Amino acid sequence: MAVLTEEQTMLRDAARSWAQESAPVSALRKLRNEGTKASFDAAAWSEMGQMGWAGVVVPEAHDGSGFGYLGLGLILEETGKTLAASPLLSTALIAASALELGGSDAQKAAWLPKIASGELVATLAVDEHAHHNPTRISLIAGEKGNGFVLNGTKTFVLDGAAADLLIVAARTGGTTGDTDGITLFLVPAHAPGVTRTHLALADSRGAARIVFDGVEVGADAVLGEVGKGWAILEPVLDRAYAGLAAEMLGTATAAFEITLDYLKTRTQFGQVIGTFQALQHRAAKWFTDLETTRSCVEAALEALDAGADTRALASLAKAKASEVLHLASNEMVQMHGGIGMTDEHDAGLYMKRARVAEALFGAAAFHRDRYARLMGF
Repeated sequence: MAVLTEEQTMLRDAARSWAQESAPVSALRKLRNEGTKASFDAAAWSEMGQMGWAGVVVPEAHDGSGFGYLGLGLILEETGKTLAASPLLSTALIAASALELGGSDAQKAAWLPKIASGELVATLAVDEHAHHNPTRISLIAGEKGNGFVLNGTKTFVLDGAAADLLIVAARTGGTTGDTDGITLFLVPAHAPGVTRTHLALADSRGAARIVFDGVEVGADAVLGEVGKGWAILEPVLDRAYAGLAAEMLGTATAAFEITLDYLKTRTQFGQVIGTFQALQHRAAKWFTDLETTRSCVEAALEALDAGADTRALASLAKAKASEVLHLASNEMVQMHGGIGMTDEHDAGLYMKRARVAEALFGAAAFHRDRYARLMGF
């Protein structure tokens, strides 16, 4: 387990207080019940920007704090506990990382300050099928004059319907499955030829299916080098995997804490059910799994801050977080008995978030396979 600095501890505590007071689970329930196509509360996102959370990984030169990935992971963990819906992952982590890793000085100056302030929502458009596979790209970017024309479709784009800026993975060479020939483009979400369709997910958040029909961009829209986008995309996705795993750790931890309180107060057959040995054993396994997951997540985040190779650690964190959150959501429902099956209780909201997060950016099977390949198995 990471030893936090005083500043990191203060950041975590501030995030915990804000999430509990300003973005409790009831806020997600309200968002769901309103039946809008909003994937998050704009006012809450604005508050995050004002507190500086949107700029945690953005360098100070571009109005961020440069506080690092472990710092942002601590915030994501706390917001994960209350199922807070925000573009923190899509914008503050993924998009900001893509611009920092691959952007030109002009691109960084144009976009990073807006991300850091919370005034811009940006997201990565990579997947084109139901399952995450970042090399399975067939969206074509053909050359036209001094620029490019994009044609194709992306799906399950996180916060895609609300985004102002799209970071699009397209193919300028090679064939589907190749890492060579991938190019990243910065595309304004309201550009002519871009059509976005809201996808309502089970967890009451939102994603989008985005069609690019003859979308023209200039050469200055290229992020990094033409045909060499994989060198940016892969480390950006590692950051996505680790950040999402941190949020999932928070969700699984909250499910455990809520259930543990229930075990200590619910009586059956004249006894508190927490005294039943079978439930004690299940809770003990759950706790040890959470601690193992924390070690995996923090190792990945610390490796990112150290500039180390994070590919194996990021997939290990996402695989473990997916498995443990699946367990946590099931145990939460089962240990709450009948009320755990009702919409009145929050257990169902935790389970629905778990199922979406498990699949997002690769399920456990995808990451176990990637980890095995990276380790030479």
